[in-house]
Amino acid sequence: MRVILSRKGFDVRYGGHPSPVLPDSRMISIPIPSIEDVTTYEELTLNYGKYRTYYDLMKELYHEIHLKGRPEKLKKDMKCHLDPDIYRDVVERQECWRPIFGQTGAAQSHLQNKGVGEGDIFLFFGTFRKTKFSHGKLVFDRKDKEKHVIFGYLQIGEIIPLNEEGSVPEWIRYHSHAITYRGAKNNTIYIARDRLSFDRELPGAGTFIFDRSLILTKEGYTKSRWDLPGFFRGVGMSYHSVLNWKKDYFQSSLIGQEFIIKEDNRVEEWAKEIILKNGKRMQKRLEDYS
Repeated sequence: MRVILSRKGFDVRYGGHPSPVLPDSRMISIPIPSIEDVTTYEELTLNYGKYRTYYDLMKELYHEIHLKGRPEKLKKDMKCHLDPDIYRDVVERQECWRPIFGQTGAAQSHLQNKGVGEGDIFLFFGTFRKTKFSHGKLVFDRKDKEKHVIFGYLQIGEIIPLNEEGSVPEWIRYHSHAITYRGAKNNTIYIARDRLSFDRELPGAGTFIFDRSLILTKEGYTKSRWDLPGFFRGVGMSYHSVLNWKKDYFQSSLIGQEFIIKEDNRVEEWAKEIILKNGKRMQKRLEDYS
């Protein structure tokens, strides 16, 4: 079982801001803005107090967002790239829906060349910052710094190439990789397992609520400087080398979307522990709310 650290959501170039950790500890990974896609921020359901949609939340936190490095005024009909699609209630689902993640081009070639396959696990991380209410408005907490945080996971159950000639399962046809990117090079969909292979009580993909165990960034350092367990030193990771190990931290690469970690029992157990601990915390939260 291989572990892939996958960088997703708002960043410096796409979005220009951190994604929010809500006051109730929910992490909302904001999908990057897109010109080509069909889904808008207004169509993404949030239902957090007065914030009915992602757009309602975003217009209070961001005056403008960056699209390919250029600042653009946030508009109600602005489109976004909903991928990975692992937040179950963000849009209306068919009964047979399972969480999915799409990739194309060089990024997909990287996954393919490294032999990523069924049973492997994506750990999705992004840039986050805590928020709080001030005078009735949601604002970023000035005392909190931006950090890289793991916000979700997906264990691969099935891999489907989406080329122009091949058929696409009906329930996937809403997704941008089945519409906008249908003819893209190496266009591929990764579908989650129904249940984790190592714990049938948890779904094959899901999101987390904020916890210190999910933070990659070393405390007191900039977000790309990580505090990884010591055993990672002897394990290869794509886009990285021994030169990324500094005296006090691991310098994560500023390029690349998926960092594929060489198969290692210690890394596998590390990932399992993260998923089991935080997946069960999320499961309990959902049960308490139901």
